[in-house]
Amino acid sequence: MKKPGNYSVIVMAIAMSLTDIVLNGQDIKITENKVQDTSVMLKDGTYTGQSRARYIYEPFWGSVSLTVKNGLFTEISFVIRDSLLHETFDEKYEKHFEGNPVYILQSRNDWTGVQTYPKKLSEKQDTNKLDAISGATWSYNIFRAAVGEALKNSR
Repeated sequence: MKKPGNYSVIVMAIAMSLTDIVLNGQDIKITENKVQDTSVMLKDGTYTGQSRARYIYEPFWGSVSLTVKNGLFTEISFVIRDSLLHETFDEKYEKHFEGNPVYILQSRNDWTGVQTYPKKLSEKQDTNKLDAISGATWSYNIFRAAVGEALKNSR
């Protein structure tokens, strides 16, 4: 049987540190998502933002326009443009995937997302409270990134 070595000491030190953090009321966040400070009031105005999110090798750009009144989103519009084909991503975009039922379904799901996410943000008033629609994470990521760009100048 081996004697407890440095590993035991390290494990105990980590456990004690975590216990101290929990007992002192500090939260541990094991995530890379940033939480918006809800105590910050948005300035009234109209803000626009564009983003490709993490899809930098695709020709799609999301554009959002947000109107803020009394610190709340009152109008939100969102479109995704294909900069290669110079088309707006809409319910007809699936024509580019004829014969590929997987991509057609993906296109339909993301079109639902494009229509739904602005409404959901209007209801929730916080991007951190938005949930992605199953099958529509592409449009979700682009929407959230474009909103983030728009809100950079809203405080």
